[in-house]
Amino acid sequence: MSIQGKTALITGASSGIGAATALKLAANGAKVGLAARRTERLEELVSQIARAGGQAIALEMDVVDTASVEAGVAKLAQAFGSIDILFNNAGLMPLSDIEALKVDEWHRMVDVNIKGVLNATAAVLPHMIGQKSGHIVNTSSIAGRKVFGGLTVYCATKHAITALSDGMRIELGKKHNIRVTCVQPGAVETELYDQISDPAARQQMEDLKTQMEFLKAEDIAETVLFAVQSSRHVDIAEVFVMPTQQAW
Repeated sequence: MSIQGKTALITGASSGIGAATALKLAANGAKVGLAARRTERLEELVSQIARAGGQAIALEMDVVDTASVEAGVAKLAQAFGSIDILFNNAGLMPLSDIEALKVDEWHRMVDVNIKGVLNATAAVLPHMIGQKSGHIVNTSSIAGRKVFGGLTVYCATKHAITALSDGMRIELGKKHNIRVTCVQPGAVETELYDQISDPAARQQMEDLKTQMEFLKAEDIAETVLFAVQSSRHVDIAEVFVMPTQQAW
């Protein structure tokens, strides 16, 4: 199914998977709303997309702030007339062992990784229900199916997104013609690792990079494009994307 002329909202669009997916969808004809807190980077992406002949708009948005999300969604709908694709991609991964008691980081992960998805979905869903069509793509993780030491709270948030995605698919597919896809990447080279404040956990991730070739953000962008371009009667409900060398 062509996404030519469709409107997509991407959260966490200022870098990594979000930015790569914005470029990919725009290159395939979608009009893109770029949502994040770093507006300077968003404006750079808007210019890059425009130079390539695409359409995009920068949306200053903090997914934890309901009013900010609603304002951004309203601005996008006003600019392009519809919202056909939502890519819930904003997320945090400040790894640490539970015994380190980084409680502030736990709460921030819950706020962004879970509540942020709920906020964006709640703001966009009325538009999709009204037009009787739409596609919601949620970024979970291999950590949404397996639990790893040092990632306990992160795993809990991504398990929540996996469950939420399947429940949304069940409730929204038949009734409202809204498809839902849960993308579950393995190790990806992104800025997520820059958020790790625990030195031992940070070193663990650096060591891991020497053991395998990580996925690139563009690899996940290709997966999202595949899902949203699938035939109307097909819902790519869940997809794992793993580095060939990642055995776990």
